[in-house]
Formats: sequence, C-alpha cells, structure tokens
Amino acid sequence: MYNNIFTRNKTKIYDTLTKPYVVILVMIFAPFLNYFDRNYSFFFGLSILLLILWSSGKNWSLFGFTKKISWKTIFQSLLFTFILMIVDTYFSAFVSQYYGEPNLSSLEDIKHNIVGFIVILIVVWTLVAFGEEFLFRGYYLKWLAGFFGNSNIAWIVSVLITSIYFGVSHFYQGPSGMISIAFITLLSSMIFYFNRNNLWLLILIHGFHDTIGLTFLYLDKENPFSEWLLCLW
Repeated sequence: MYNNIFTRNKTKIYDTLTKPYVVILVMIFAPFLNYFDRNYSFFFGLSILLLILWSSGKNWSLFGFTKKISWKTIFQSLLFTFILMIVDTYFSAFVSQYYGEPNLSSLEDIKHNIVGFIVILIVVWTLVAFGEEFLFRGYYLKWLAGFFGNSNIAWIVSVLITSIYFGVSHFYQGPSGMISIAFITLLSSMIFYFNRNNLWLLILIHGFHDTIGLTFLYLDKENPFSEWLLCLW
C-alpha cells in the first residue's frame, strides 16, 4: 500500500512539474530569490530540475542527455572553445570600451593560490559547467522551446530569451560582464540548437572555456587572445 501511495505521489510530482507553463513560472520566480543571495536563484531552479529527474525515473534524455561522451564530442568541444574564446575576447574588448572591465573581484584570491585554484576548478566543473548547462540549456532553453511549440522559430526565440536571462543572472559582474556573458551564451546556445540531444558538448565547452580563463588568472598572466587582439590593433 505504501509503495502504491509513494508511486502515485511521485507521478503527481512529475505530472505537475512537467506541465508546459511550469518552466515559465520557475524562470519568473527564481530571480526574486537573488534578494537574499545570488546563489538561491540557481539552487532553486536546480532543485526543481532534480525533482523532475527523480520523479521521471532518472530520464536524463528529457534534458538533452541522449548521447555518451565520445572522442568526437571532446574534439568538437575543444574546437568550439577555441573559436568562442577568440570571439569572446574581441567582443569583450569592444564592450569594455563603453562599460569598463567586468567585476571579477570574487576570483582575485586564486592568483598564485594553488589550493584556491584547485577548489575553484572543482566548483567550475561541477556546479558551473555541469550545473549551469543542465539548468539553463537542458531545462530552461530546451523546455522553453517546447513551451513555444518546439519549432525552429521556438528554439531561436528561446535562445534569445535564455541568453539574456543568463547574462542578467551575472549582474554581480556589472554591465560589461552581463553583456559579454549574454553574447557568448547566445553563441553557445546556438551550438546546442544544432546539437540539442548532446548536452555534454555544451558542458565540456563551458568547462574548458572557464578552465582556460581561470588558469591565466591563477598565473596572473594576460590572456593570449587579448595579446593577439592588441597586436592587430
């Protein structure tokens, strides 16, 4: 009897949280939690996501996990990372001319700090690369596109909305940071648009991109892409 009740409740949770409009409600409500702490919004969305995953019987394909990590995916992610870093450097330099440098003060402590560097890398690959892509691309983007009808137009509209949404969620980096992040998210979301059943590709791109950036920050050295830009200028 208890198993039947548990199963029925689990089914009710799944049926409720997978209604098309729920993703809209979550996206609207989550930002209000930033009033208490900027991380609450992220963990609230992630908790909804995990409830869906649990109540679905761990159906990872709902969020774009239909392929395993392969050498092809790793190679593609490295190639896309290289291209995105070049584009990101140019665009960020342009934005910084008008809005100043992004506020990265929260990462200053990792310079020449090997322990801090290792800790932040662990956080990057778990909560940031995996967690953010799981939530923002696997749930918000994918499910929002489903809400709009899952057509190509629906995906494009969802890419635009979630890119701005993700950029604004980094308000603590200032206007320059928000604009640059929204732009690079737009590009990476378009990659997911063409590879919507392989979220691992986005996770690896995100992880490699941040790892490279953090490594130069740890070494307290100029990003080589920035040096190339200066040479061209």
